[in-house]
Amino acid sequence: MNTDIQEYYALRAEEYEKVYAHPEKQGDIAWLRSLLQRLFEGRRVLEVSCGTGYWTPAMAEVAASVLGVDINESVLEIARRKPYPRGNVRFQVADAFDLKNVTGDFDAGFAGFWWSHVSRPRLRDFLEAFHRRLQPGALVVFADNNYVEGVTHPMSDHVDEDGNNYSRRTLESGRQYEVLKNFPTEAGVREVLEGRADEIQYFNSTLYWCVSYQTVS
Repeated sequence: MNTDIQEYYALRAEEYEKVYAHPEKQGDIAWLRSLLQRLFEGRRVLEVSCGTGYWTPAMAEVAASVLGVDINESVLEIARRKPYPRGNVRFQVADAFDLKNVTGDFDAGFAGFWWSHVSRPRLRDFLEAFHRRLQPGALVVFADNNYVEGVTHPMSDHVDEDGNNYSRRTLESGRQYEVLKNFPTEAGVREVLEGRADEIQYFNSTLYWCVSYQTVS
């Protein structure tokens, strides 16, 4: 089965945000939106793997500025169509693993629902590259899914040699994928951040987890 995650999200662009429309998710969505606004008030935010920009407007309401980057132009086209009445948002095509050409000064970074898609061996390398693109002592926030039976996409039996898990996904076109999708514990997140982060705070709701910290200067 196809495991090309970049292709999957490019093709899913127009249908992606339907995942947030389910009534049972609204309380957790409101919780996470409020948390992001509290954390990013007044900040200059670099949002990596921003996708269709579902969370971008919430941050843009309170942040000084937001730059959203994604490897797929198809999702950025949707993100650009959203209203940003303060005029403080821009977007740029960039690979989350290669941010050298990203322009701007940032005292905060955000990645929503991205940690779970990064292969376990690449997590630390990604964090180091991400941190280098931010100012020393920057605030960093990750948010992602908890596994909830009946709500989360069904999981595949596929576990690769690095211990990565995969979920089964079917697009509205009928095309099927196995998408790398890990569900780290709080202890697992803290272990990856050890030596790379100060002032770690971990937040949890039924559907989502979130971690905030400051990069080590």
